[in-house]
Formats: sequence, C-alpha cells, structure tokens
Amino acid sequence: MSSGFKTPISIKEAIDKIHNRDFLLPAIQRKFIWSSSQVELLFDSIMRGYPINSFMFWEIRDKNMKSEYRFYEFLKEYREFYNENNEEINTTGVHDFMAVIDGQQRLTSLYIGFRGTYAYKMPRKWWRNDEDSLPTRTLYLNLLKSVDQEYDNQKLYDFRFLSKGDLNRLNDRDNYYWFKVGDILDLNGFSELNKYILSNNLQDNEFASETLFLMYERFNSEKLINYYLETEQDPDKVLEIFIRTNSGGTPLSFSDLLMSIASANWKKIDARKEIDDTVNQVFNISNAGFRIDKDFVLKTCLVLFSDSILFKLRNFGYENVQIFEENWFDIKKSIIAAFELVYRLGFNNTTFRAKNAAIPIVYYIYHNDLADIITKANYDVEDLNNIRKWINLSFIKSIFSGQTDSVLIRIRKVLNDNLDKKFPINDIINAFKYDANKNYYLDEEFINGLLTSSYESNDSFYILSLLYPDLDYYNQDFHKDHIHPASIFKDENYIESIEDEVKKEFMKNKDNWNSILNLQLLNGDLNRSKTNKSLIEWAKENCITNRELYLDDNISLNIEDFKFFIENRKVNLKKELNRLLV
Repeated sequence: MSSGFKTPISIKEAIDKIHNRDFLLPAIQRKFIWSSSQVELLFDSIMRGYPINSFMFWEIRDKNMKSEYRFYEFLKEYREFYNENNEEINTTGVHDFMAVIDGQQRLTSLYIGFRGTYAYKMPRKWWRNDEDSLPTRTLYLNLLKSVDQEYDNQKLYDFRFLSKGDLNRLNDRDNYYWFKVGDILDLNGFSELNKYILSNNLQDNEFASETLFLMYERFNSEKLINYYLETEQDPDKVLEIFIRTNSGGTPLSFSDLLMSIASANWKKIDARKEIDDTVNQVFNISNAGFRIDKDFVLKTCLVLFSDSILFKLRNFGYENVQIFEENWFDIKKSIIAAFELVYRLGFNNTTFRAKNAAIPIVYYIYHNDLADIITKANYDVEDLNNIRKWINLSFIKSIFSGQTDSVLIRIRKVLNDNLDKKFPINDIINAFKYDANKNYYLDEEFINGLLTSSYESNDSFYILSLLYPDLDYYNQDFHKDHIHPASIFKDENYIESIEDEVKKEFMKNKDNWNSILNLQLLNGDLNRSKTNKSLIEWAKENCITNRELYLDDNISLNIEDFKFFIENRKVNLKKELNRLLV
C-alpha cells in the first residue's frame, strides 16, 4: 500500500484503535502538554463543527522497526507532575500498527476525555499526590443549557473536567445535568439515545435532546479523522517528516526532539524515564522544590562531554549519545548531588533563581568524583564556602541571565584547568575580569544599590549569605532578621513621638530599617529567642559584640541612635563587600 491520504474514520474508531494498541506513539514524540481547558475547547470545537485538521500516521510493518525502536501507549490517566509520561510497550513480534506522527496532543486529549481522567493541582494547595491536592477529574457535559457567554465566550457547550466534589457541589437539577462524555461511545444507535433521554427525564428539555443526538453524530458517526498514512519504513525519512509537520500549533522544542532521539538511541536505558526520574528526584530534595527540566539535563550532558554545547543536532549524534548513556548513572548522581549541595548551602527553588548555575557545580562534582561525599556534614568547609560565595556573587551580578552558553564554556575551562583542586572561585572571577557585560566587579554605585535590598528580596539573602558564612546552612537553620525589630518602625505612635524631625524621617524611611542596613542572618534558636526585644537588651543577653553586627565599637545600640547605627553599618558593609573580591 502506498503513502497518501486514506479513507477518514470516526472519532469512536480512533479511540478504539488507541485502546486496542493499533495506534501507538513513537519515541520521537514529546509528552502530552495540553491543559484541561485546551481539551475542553477541543470537544467544544468538534461539537460546533469546527475543523480539527488532519493527522499523520506511520504504518509500522517491518519486524526490525518493531524490535529496534521504542514505542509508547497513549496516556490515559493524567496527573499533573506525577503521571505525565506514556508507558513504553514492547512491540517485538506484535501485529502491524500505526505510529502517530502528527496529532498526538489531539488524540491524547480525545482519549483522556472519553476513556481517562485529568488531575491538576488545586490552587493554594501543596504539591502532594493525593485527592485533596490533585483531585481526579472526568470530562462531563452539562445537557441542560449552553455556556453563559457573559462568563465564558470561548465555549458554547459546557464541557468540564469535574471531580466527585465538583459533582456534589454542582448538583442543582434546575441548572445542571452532568453527562459523562465517555458514555456517548457506549450508546448504540438512536433507540438507545431515546431510552436514555426518557429514563433520565430529559425529554422536556429541547437543548438536552438536541445536544445528545449531536454528540452521537459528531463522535460516533461522522468521519472526522482525516489522515495521511506514511508507509515508508525508513526512519530517517520519517524523522524529517516529523520535524516538518510539528512546526505549527504548539511548537515542538528542539530539546523535545533531542530527548526523543536519545530515547530512540539509548540501548540499555530508557532515556525518557531516567531523565524524568532525575527531574523528580531533584524536585523532591527536602522541601526545596527545585524545578529543572530536560533542557537542563541535556545541556549538562553537553557541558560534561561535548566541545560544543549548542542545542544542535550534530551534538546529539550517535557517538555523543552513546557517551551520555555509558556515563548516565554517574551523571544523574552528580546532578542530584549538586542540588542536594545547593540546598545544604541554604538555597531553595526561589533563591536559586538561575538553574544553569548548577551546571558548573555538576561538572566540578562529576570530574572530581565528589558525588558521594560533597553533601556529607564533614566535607571540606573551605570548599563549601568557595562554592556558596561563588553562587551568591553570580546571582548578585546576574552572571547567568540571558544566553549562558559562553558563560558555561568559560567556567568549564577554568574548572578543567583546576581538576583535583578546591573549587577555583578566584580563577573564575579572573576569567570574567575584562568582560564588560558579565563580570564579578562590585563598584561603589553597585554596592550602594545592593545595600538598599529589602527584606523581601532575593538579593538580600545573597548579600547576607556572603556576610554571614559561618551559619548552619547545612540544616537550613537560619533566619533573616531585622536587627532593630521591625515592630518598632511600624509603631506609628512611637514614630510620631520622636521630636527630632530629622531622626523621625530617617526612621520612617523603609530603605533604612527594612534593608540590608538593618538585616542579619541568625541561626534559628538565636532568632527565636530574640523576637521583638530591643537590640540593646538582646545583644547584652547573648553577649553579641558590635563587631559581629558590622559596627564600630563606639556605636550605640540604643534605638534613639538608630541614624548613627545605620550610617556606621553602611560604611562597614561596603568595606566588607569590597574585601570579598580581593
């Protein structure tokens, strides 16, 4: 049989083929990415007679193709973050089937809508894989009336993914009759449709009857799946077709394609499953919630082993891909160790804002064989301080903003020139010395700006982490603290009682009391004992010296002398920040 457009089939026939594994997904396909709203709109479009475009399938007949390439089943029970991956199926020796080249998102949406479920996280809930955070939802259609256009002018038909709780909440029979969408495929002919309408007392609602019959026509009877069938058994040709046909709609990222190529070429390891597992393990490190993706993992592999680190097809040729597979488990261990280390250094997903900054740390760990020891409590303190200092300076100076390939290459060279040594922070700083756009130099104007960083900003954490390197970052037992308690400056009666207008305006200024100039990092116990005590009282109780507060010995800790306190601390903090780069 030659390639070309074939006789269209109904949506019901397509769903049956998915269920019977006559339709499968090749490894070059990416994951399902449509939102629940996109799925609902697809069903609404079909009901309204809008075109859903044609599909492209690849007929798999060759036994070598079946045994040497990987194929996956369609996703049926989608759970955001926790179950987004298709299950691989062993196709060695199976009957001939069709691999979906174009149309995966639409077909998966239809399959989930008819035969599956869609669970997404509830707002203001923690990421937990349970029914409270991610309730299982099934697709329903309200048969009693159309969508109120005042509230939703995108849909005409009220398709919704609903949980059991939603059904209990939306059970007003005057406004809702929720028909489970998948049931339309199980109704056999108009006689059964009429029986359903009568047995559920819907005969007096014209909209319900018309909608149910229209559903049956659209999904069971009409031949809406127009498809082109490629019968060529040459995978290189099909890959070219795949790239071209996925240039529209939701764009296929190059990393999606590269990920698929790795999945197809790794012989002993399931690349897709392993990379997703790495992403999940990094996310589950303590409570940090680090979010990385396959782009990060693929870029890390390139930095570790490839001269060129660009996302180009030539960099993912057979030779490189084999090197990635041969070293995969050490790569994975190093990635996880790097983020464990980052967490132990006091960062979480929010404060570690440029994830590519972890790639040099992965490189350092991998090439110095440190994955098993660098997160231990007895690891070299000087090395840890070097890494923490470098991270903080990199974030303060936005070294990893924008395009970072040149940054990664430059740092990689420094690390490679200093193998088996402590983390070479000074050499990295020097490597950027003459770069006008990305350097670690802190001039006076820049430092003055840093010192206005507020309590709420990430920059304040980076600066304080530089200023207080000896805290218990390993257990993240540290708190950001107002040295003179914030409650004093929020007490309007106290502020208004100050007679000296200059002092009053100075204390009102948030840049003074809510910035680095009045902030410190404390270990948890010390901060809990401080609460809203006056500074002078707390310092006396805990034998805190002026030097520990970055103050000269003669500076008063009395709140009445707050202006002198801030002015002196500003001078000393500027000196310290300048010293850090000497």
